[in-house]
Amino acid sequence: MYVEQPLGYVDQTHHNLVYKLKKTLYNLKQTFRTWLDKISWYLITNGFQTFNADLSLYVKKTDHGIVIVVMYVNDLIIIGDSDVDIFDLKKFLKQKFEMKDLGELRYFLDIEVIQSPKGIWLLQRQYALNKLSEYGMTGCKPILITWE
Repeated sequence: MYVEQPLGYVDQTHHNLVYKLKKTLYNLKQTFRTWLDKISWYLITNGFQTFNADLSLYVKKTDHGIVIVVMYVNDLIIIGDSDVDIFDLKKFLKQKFEMKDLGELRYFLDIEVIQSPKGIWLLQRQYALNKLSEYGMTGCKPILITWE
């Protein structure tokens, strides 16, 4: 990534120079794109496929089943049939990127995720409570709505 002098700042002795950054800076528009390109390249060279319909979805078929990676900004959700495949992918990614494993998914984009042997539940209870609080409606009584 290359940068120029900021608008309004003029250093006459270096006004024709363009600087090359050795590392991208967090919170720049290009930072996400750079990270996405890099991690995408590593996933694809490791056997993952992506799809035109959703460029944040990566899928790999393995001997044990399937591994799916979903990306949102700088967060990854990794799911699959095999704990071994998931562990291997995390190990591979940690070698290439500075990463933190947050464990089992509990919240994502204001959606609460509850996992049990009976299935997976996706709830927006906390989101609804936050909205009620935001609009001063936490004391309101719930009503039952039925559809016919």
